[in-house]
Amino acid sequence: EVQLVESGGGLVQTGGSLRLSCAASGFTFDDYAIGWFRQAPGKEREVVSCLTNGDGSSYYASRVKGRFTISSDNAKNTVYLQMNSLKPEDTAVYYCAADNRIGNYYSAAHYEYWGQGTQVTVSS
Repeated sequence: EVQLVESGGGLVQTGGSLRLSCAASGFTFDDYAIGWFRQAPGKEREVVSCLTNGDGSSYYASRVKGRFTISSDNAKNTVYLQMNSLKPEDTAVYYCAADNRIGNYYSAAHYEYWGQGTQVTVSS
């Protein structure tokens, strides 16, 4: 029943922008934390940004702070990640994930539900 679908990835040059979307269905959106994670080949999956919808707090990894912005539209059950000033090191598959349990929202291991991922490639 729970489904997450990412979209918006693509190929951009250094300094460009992309807007990722995560459309959620099959659950009560307000009760879930939503995280954006990324994974490059040969590297560990790492947190990018999180929304803990229960308390409205947000988090950004130091590598993306000041460049990325997470936002949500609860009426549409959608979370967005606006990515500006992209760098080659941002190249990865980006995933959104959701979980309604209390835990470490900054760890990929916490999340039960995952989308299929969307590729972001930043050329130098």
